[in-house]
This record gives sequence, C-alpha cells and structure tokens, in this order.
Amino acid sequence: MVPKIRRGSRTHGLLVYLYGPGKRDEHIDAHLVGSWDGFAPDPGRDTSPDSDPKVTLARLAAALDLRVKQAGTTAPAEHVWHCSVRTDPGDRTLTDAEWNTVARRLVHAVNLAPEGDPDGCRWVAVRHADDHIHILATMVRGDLRRPRMNYDFKKAQAECRRIEKQMGLRELKPGDGTGAKTPTSAERFKAERTNRPEAPRETLREAVRHALAGTATEEEFFTRLRQAGLRVKMRIAPSGDAIGYNVALPGDRNRDRKPIWFAGSTLAPDLSLPKIRLRLADGTADQRTPPAATSGRPDWSQPARERRSATGIAEHAAIMLASDDDEAAAQLVGVGELLDAVAQTSPAATRSELGAAARAFERATRSHVRAERADTRAIRSAARGIIQAGSALGRGEDGGTTAMLVSTLVLVALAAARWHSARGHAQQAHASRQTVEHLRAAYRQAAATPMQALRDQGRALLEAERRTYEATIRAALPEERLRADSSSTKTDALAATLAQAEQAGHDPKALLQQAIDMRELDTAEDVNDVLVWRLRRVAQLPAHPGEAIRRPQAGTSQRKPSANRTITRTAPMAAPRPAASDPRNRPPRR
Repeated sequence: MVPKIRRGSRTHGLLVYLYGPGKRDEHIDAHLVGSWDGFAPDPGRDTSPDSDPKVTLARLAAALDLRVKQAGTTAPAEHVWHCSVRTDPGDRTLTDAEWNTVARRLVHAVNLAPEGDPDGCRWVAVRHADDHIHILATMVRGDLRRPRMNYDFKKAQAECRRIEKQMGLRELKPGDGTGAKTPTSAERFKAERTNRPEAPRETLREAVRHALAGTATEEEFFTRLRQAGLRVKMRIAPSGDAIGYNVALPGDRNRDRKPIWFAGSTLAPDLSLPKIRLRLADGTADQRTPPAATSGRPDWSQPARERRSATGIAEHAAIMLASDDDEAAAQLVGVGELLDAVAQTSPAATRSELGAAARAFERATRSHVRAERADTRAIRSAARGIIQAGSALGRGEDGGTTAMLVSTLVLVALAAARWHSARGHAQQAHASRQTVEHLRAAYRQAAATPMQALRDQGRALLEAERRTYEATIRAALPEERLRADSSSTKTDALAATLAQAEQAGHDPKALLQQAIDMRELDTAEDVNDVLVWRLRRVAQLPAHPGEAIRRPQAGTSQRKPSANRTITRTAPMAAPRPAASDPRNRPPRR
C-alpha cells in the first residue's frame, strides 16, 4: 500500500478532477467512502430528484473550506492536503468500508483528524477505481489553528505498513528516506505520450550514474555527461565557484518549449555536486590510461584483463561486507560503480541483465550508515579500467572473464543483502537480492559457451586421469556440497580446470583447497561453477578454454600491484597441451 502526499491551494479544482472522467477516462463511479462526520454531500451518489452534481460538488468544496475562510489570513497558503493511497496490483479489492477504515487511520496517524477530537480538520475520501482512494483535507482545525503535521509522509508510510499486515495485503519494505525520488504521474503520462520507455528523470539518473562510474576528476565527470549527449548547466555562486549542476535530455521541453532541467540532487540524494565531490575525494580513481592499440587495431585482450583484475577486487569487497563493519558502506558505492561500468561495456547478450542489476543495486548503495575512513580507490579504479578498455564485443576470452567477474559479483550482492539485513535496511536488502537474480541470469548467458567448452575438455580426459581429479574433488568437497541442478552435478568442467592448473605447474589438491577456503560456498547457486572461476583466476589460467595453457617461465618479471589497486597479472602462456587421447603425448603424472 503506497501513500503519496501533495499540498495545494484549490479545493474545488481538486474535487473537479477527482469526480471527473480522469485524463483518459480512467475514473469510474467516483463516490465518497468516508468523510469527517459521515454526512458530507457526495456529488457521485446524490440521488435526490432535483440534484445537480455540479451544485453538490460546490457545496462539498464550501463545506471543506469553511474553516479556511473563517481563519482568514492566518490560514496556510497551501491549505489542501492531498493523499492518494494505492494497493499493490496483486492485492485483493478492498470494500468501501475497508477504504473508509484506511482513510480514518491515515488522517489520525498524520494528526489531521485524531480519533475523538471534535476540532479535527475536515476531510473526505473519494474512490473512483478499485485499487486506490484520494484523501482531501483542509488544514485548519475547528479551533482555527493549524494542525501539527511534522513528518506526515513518514507517519503515513508507517501506518500503511501496519494496515497491510492487519488487512492481509502485500507488506512493502519500510523506507529510510534515502531512496531516489520516483517520477510524478505527470512525468509518467508525458513519457507515455512521447513514446519514451521511461520518464526522463529515470533516464537522466542512469546516465549520470554511468558518467560517474570510475571518474577521477570533476572535470572528467562533466565531460562524460556531455559526451553522453546530455545538456548540462552549471550553477555558479557570486564568488564564481560552481555550487551545483542541472541536466536535461535533448528534446525534453515544457509547454513554453524550454528544456526541462533536473538538479543532480533531485535525481538521487547522492548525485548532488557536494556528494559527488566527497566521493571523488574519498576514493580518487587511478588516472592511468589504457595502453595504445598496436598496428592500428584495437587490443581485444584489454577488456578481459580489466575484468580479471576487477574480479579480485570484487572478492575483497565481498570479504569486507562479510566482516559486518560499518566501513563496508563505502564498498557498496564502489560496487555500484563497478556494476555500472560492466553494464556499459558488456556484450549485447548480457547487457540487458547487467543493466537491470546495476539499476537494482543503485538502491543498495545508499543508507544512513557512513564510513569514517572511506577508501574506494581500488574498486573505483577497477571500474575506470573497465570503462577505458571499452566494449569487449565478445572477442577473445571476454565471455569467460565476464562470467568470472559476474560470478564473483553474485557473492558480493549476497554479502550486501546480509549486511543491510543485519542493520534493518529492508529496501536495500531487497534491492541486493534483486541484483543477485539479474546477475545470475547474466552469468548463465555469459558462461554458457566457456563452461560447455570446459565440460567437453573434461570429458575428453583419459579415464584414469579423470578419475584421479574426481577423487581429488570428492576428497575436498563432500557430495552434499556439490549441490546443483541435475544438468550440472558432474564435475567435468572442474576436472578440466584442475588438469590445466596441473599442466601450468600447480598442485591440484592444494590449489583446490585454496579456492574452497577463499569464501563460503553455501550461497552459491552452483558450487562447481564458482570453484572453476576461482581456480582459473588464482592459477592465472585463461578464462576462455580455447586459449593456450603455458607454464610460468622462470625469471619472468612481474609488475608489482599499485598501492591503490590490486592487479591480477596473467602469467605468460606456452604451447597447447598435446591431445589427451594420444598416450604417447600424454604428460607424465606427478
């Protein structure tokens, strides 16, 4: 049950709308379901022989405004309190008597008309559809004083949560005031008229988030906004300093043909210029640039390398969130930027689900918890690296590295859900769980090809060799831990990965145990898949099975990780392994 509260100054005008046909004839059988004394005239159900609905409506408006006129100049300029209350589409249809109860409880909760108070404000509840009512009240009491209505929206929300529970309706998650403002009905109607998929406010919010992902400087942020095609207008103080910004979509204009501007703070609480500056100061991304392409051709392996690097950094974010420390709040912001970066640059097959995951997680990045020592440099640099590397377009090992990263991001989102749940952040925890579902869908799309190739390689191993690896897996992982759907209970892909790791010079048993100990596996949808990607990252195996496997070369120089960023460097690779089916070419057992 969702209440929306507005204030205005035209009692008669609002009644005309409520009893009218609506903007698209959606108002049906408008009538009162409740009023301040139970005897208010009803323009929709006046059955007297000489009744005129317009006259009755004027009488109702005059009755509601009586005390406003009596108060004279002491009455508030915006004396109309308007609250629409809507049930969820899956809820049952409430009766008029139940809607009357809802209206009375809400005007009592916000202190407009407390039960038993003869001087309460006058109000009516109009119903013109099955799923909602409109409460109209005039904010002057019988003693001609104004009602005390501090935090009326929060009080109405809290009362709706109690009503949902008592009436058996869908129980929504309580908010904490950190959510982004939803589009108004006028914005939604305009989007429908202009054939836009969503309101401009939502489009701009996502575009600003994308521009902010991995940004190192304020100047770069505004450059990205303009490159995205947005109109940008700065707000300048008399001193000449920028104190804010506004953005507008090209072609989105009002009736005077002027651009419709939105301030960053009205798009989301954390998108105001002061909040953006604070984020840049807390975690300035590494301003490195991607390596130049050679021979005039793009470096298709760069996106894969950036995703590999981001996987290790995301793993660290999951560990911090699992520690249940308030300092992990900063990591949530960085994870949001990383998701935005991946969604922008992923192949078309996964872009839709990853975009939905980023939009869902946006709600999980904001709460009242503030990290005192916010340091998001590593994760914001990972997002920057992915943005600078650009779209992978499905080349090289991108399908594998995308699956590797998304598999880890699933664990990060699950850790975020637990972190928020432990603090009573219901909406943020729900958003994190929604993110998990979208990420899992994206993972299945990204991992389909590389995992099938790994399974084929596992089945191609010699029987004795495969039994050896399967024994290693069973010894490390009891059978009940290998839970998954029936089509992926086999360990072919995991066995193939262990074989490649051994070929590269690793001890399969020790490496598998290291992967198991990295993080819990209870929340994994498929334990085999999670371990495959952990092993391939730790052993520096190519994420795409078609890439060659090489042993690490002695004396190979390794670049040390930056102090601000963890970099997983892929080891040099050598010649492909001889065919396992040829005993003469089979490598000796260790």
